[in-house]
Amino acid sequence: MRKIEVSTSATIYTDISELSEEDNMLMHKAIEARKKAYAPYSKFNVGAALLLDNGEIVLGNNQESAAYPSGMCAERVAIWKAGSTYPDMKIKKLAITASSTITNVNKPIGPCGACRQTLSEYEINQKEPFKVLFMGEVGEVVVTESLLSLLPFSFDSKYL
Repeated sequence: MRKIEVSTSATIYTDISELSEEDNMLMHKAIEARKKAYAPYSKFNVGAALLLDNGEIVLGNNQESAAYPSGMCAERVAIWKAGSTYPDMKIKKLAITASSTITNVNKPIGPCGACRQTLSEYEINQKEPFKVLFMGEVGEVVVTESLLSLLPFSFDSKYL
């Protein structure tokens, strides 16, 4: 038997104004996407913005259905749109933001487990990490240098 320790690190900014100009712009794009989310059942709006290495920004937001919880998260909407529209482009950064019409979302909201798994496939395939920034509606912004830092022991195609 052996024991290993897994650790990760993140930088936490007090608010969006502390981000670099590029990161601030990308988070504002995610905020724009969040405002267009279709979340009549959960009342929880999420926006995502991907910056690709060709400079394109791809947006996504959560989309719900009357067959709730059937729907799709903002992160997967954005990543699949990027993959289908720009299949050869690498992802540089992903910004995520969340708000609610029934509660104050003032803590950073990271991607759900299903999104982490989906996003990890793209990071693994591009053989290069991408930065992930996430926040609530206001307040602190968490920044990691790699999606895989949010998903230790990830499952990928080498197991198939």
